[in-house]
Amino acid sequence: MSWPPCCGGRDHESGGAKVADTEEKRPAESAAESRNFIEQEIDRDLREGRYHEVKTRFPPEPNGYLHIGHAKSILLNYGIAEKYGGSFNLRFDDTNPTKEKTEFVDSIRRDVEWLGADFGDRLFFASDYFDIMYEKALLLIRKGKAFVDELSAEEIREYRGDLHHPGRESPFRDRPAEESLRLFEAMRDGSFRDGERTLRAKIDMASSNINMRDPVLYRVAHKSHHNTGDKWCIYPMYDFAHPIEDAVEGITHSLCTLEFEDHRPLYDWVVRECEFAEPPRQIEFAKLYLTNVVTGKRYIKKLVEDGVVDGWDDPRLVTIAALRRRGYTPESLKRFIELSGISKANSSCDFSLLEYCIREDLKEKRPRLMAVLDPVKLVIDNYPKGQSELLTIPNNLENEALGSRELSFSGELWIEREDFMIEPPKKYKRLYPGNEVRLMGAYFVRCTGYETDASGKVTLIHASYDPKTKSGSGFEGRKVKGTIHWLDAKSAERAEVRLYEQLIDEEKGKLNEDGSLNFNRNSLTVLKDSYVEPALKRAKPSESFQFVRNGYFCVDCRDSSEGNPVFNRIVSLKSSFRLPKGEER
Repeated sequence: MSWPPCCGGRDHESGGAKVADTEEKRPAESAAESRNFIEQEIDRDLREGRYHEVKTRFPPEPNGYLHIGHAKSILLNYGIAEKYGGSFNLRFDDTNPTKEKTEFVDSIRRDVEWLGADFGDRLFFASDYFDIMYEKALLLIRKGKAFVDELSAEEIREYRGDLHHPGRESPFRDRPAEESLRLFEAMRDGSFRDGERTLRAKIDMASSNINMRDPVLYRVAHKSHHNTGDKWCIYPMYDFAHPIEDAVEGITHSLCTLEFEDHRPLYDWVVRECEFAEPPRQIEFAKLYLTNVVTGKRYIKKLVEDGVVDGWDDPRLVTIAALRRRGYTPESLKRFIELSGISKANSSCDFSLLEYCIREDLKEKRPRLMAVLDPVKLVIDNYPKGQSELLTIPNNLENEALGSRELSFSGELWIEREDFMIEPPKKYKRLYPGNEVRLMGAYFVRCTGYETDASGKVTLIHASYDPKTKSGSGFEGRKVKGTIHWLDAKSAERAEVRLYEQLIDEEKGKLNEDGSLNFNRNSLTVLKDSYVEPALKRAKPSESFQFVRNGYFCVDCRDSSEGNPVFNRIVSLKSSFRLPKGEER
């Protein structure tokens, strides 16, 4: 699988790359090759000798599940590393024990591996470097570049000023280095309560960049850490820890999204003042936005906690775990990322582009089988009583290599309720009284009558068939305009089918007037009395199929059991999306 170097955003990214011989490993350029702005910057760095190898990283915070935007970042970092013959690191930015869980570590690792981003044995944790970070903090204090502050969090915010007013220096800013060293060691030894002391950088309280106004580097937090236990009661802030992690690992290009552009001066300050010989370089790119979906971790967490969805992997979400459970493939996400591209300008992708990519990926790969989701019985009155036959049905007309199968046919069938109408509108080409249609892969049938219950609902359809019209027999008589699918009522298996739509109401927009999310009340429809081909009862979790005329479906990996698969609709067959000219494969 070839990985794209042209991918976009997440909150902050990581990965690492190694090039033994830059001139040999760097990909050959041609006049036809398009280089995105990140690749152009890397090419210049290598050409000018700033770096002799390329190392990237994906650094997720283990405080939630990854979503589609993170997938773009993973593939960007891994794709860059692969393209330049380098190495890629997976590193957990686990500097905040109040929000982090081993559950999230495990889920993120599964996601990265599933996407095919091979980090090998290059799995790291920010907490692996806590000792180094502590030593670098001591170095900054000794150099007069950091001090222990006694202001509260609220006072620090007040002193910081805003975009229109400079900040004010803390009254503790000029305390002697020896005193700050003693207090910082006392912070580490547990002598202070949470929030009672902080370690702050000494930079410039009048800076136009608020991030440079003496930012907090360490805070007191008496919390047990998932990786280091109770060893520490002080923890580094992200803006201090992240550049140190990159520098320690030898990362050359720290690729992150645009909201970190204003943090770049602080990133550079940290690696410079901490005296790293070969500091990494931060490059920002635009995030990936999808229309009418929920991606923010705090929003998803609330949906989970409020029971709106049934977990971080609910198929209506766009977490990677949810997309995997719904039936999306790594290849479809890769294609989506290639098409959405990478840029310095924020923009949004329509969700239909993602749906287009999964359809394109599955249409020639997966067998096309019969499933009747909303069944009504069709009785062929002139079919020999008690008899049945096996019909040979191709598995995928666009891919002969998938072969064919035999399907039982008899005088009692299930068909879709929507494929029959008593009084159809004009241009309706399916079954109605007196009309003739083809049963897919079988015979022509003509409706001769129907039965209803007391409410007028159709309960049974009567038909006759023409034995001369068997598919593949060469029949060249009359023609019919409609073809419908079916299942033998005697052999079909009952199954649960779940029809998913977007969680957010597309027509009304993402937010209500009061700012709350505008949910689609029909985002999930559960059909417990659907029927599928007998072979589908043996389908394995995550196995996917096209259900003829109904869409692409996969076996739910969580709620299915052996012999009792639950089928999730991945995507419908219909799409209004079309690629621009020149973008086709």
